Amino acid sequence: MDKKIARKCALILLKIRQKKPLIHHITNMVTANDNANVTLAIGASPVMALSKYEVEEMTAQADSLVLNLGTLNPDLIESCWLAGKVANQKGIPVILDPVGAGATQYRTSTAKKILSEMKIAIIRGNVGEMSALLDDPRFIKGVDAEVTGLSISDLAQEASKRYETVVAVTGKVDYISDGIHLISVYNGHPWLKILTGAGCMASSLCATFASVEEDHLMSTAAAIGFFGVCAEIAAKKVKGPGLFHQVLFDVIYNMDVETLVSSLQVEMK
Repeated sequence: MDKKIARKCALILLKIRQKKPLIHHITNMVTANDNANVTLAIGASPVMALSKYEVEEMTAQADSLVLNLGTLNPDLIESCWLAGKVANQKGIPVILDPVGAGATQYRTSTAKKILSEMKIAIIRGNVGEMSALLDDPRFIKGVDAEVTGLSISDLAQEASKRYETVVAVTGKVDYISDGIHLISVYNGHPWLKILTGAGCMASSLCATFASVEEDHLMSTAAAIGFFGVCAEIAAKKVKGPGLFHQVLFDVIYNMDVETLVSSLQVEMK
């Protein structure tokens, strides 16, 4: 494991707590509360303005923008366009979470349209979602990912090259690529798979880390690794996913740089 990369990742946590960035979420109703709480726990400030009448003004004040397609509808799509346009004009990083891409044509086409017409700094999704964005929807089951024989590391790199952005494909091992470099993250816990909104929280953390670090390959690896380390520590304190959910926020709140450095299992190729 690369401890030099781990330390670089961990030091971004200090920037977050010093700057306390504002993270604007256009997100889904299922996980909005967890997205807000994970952002608060790490030391940033969340805002969840969804109305087309205020998203442009709110985005202009933000340090990053999350577009989460979990509960997709025409009003949310319009707000995504309005907010994304302002973010692109002002150089604010936009993080796309294409929840359920591949499950329906509506979701897939919306995600692809955003990617073709908006500058996206980071895409964070599971194997199924990323496969759908690459026109291979065989590995979709609702909004969850099915098992695939495809190399997930290759999937991350291919998606990054196609969309010219940093891509994080999360799973048992997480892969982050900018199309040239590949970072593998080995932290995490199986209970994240049965925790509604775990992926959405990971996307919120990607936005939070990206808001204070211009190297989005490194910021994304830091966010994903941070979440995985916190999950591992939280799981040791409880006996099941219910309390795990609660304790996870405590661990995020109390995480320090040295614990993060010593716990991160990251590797760059």
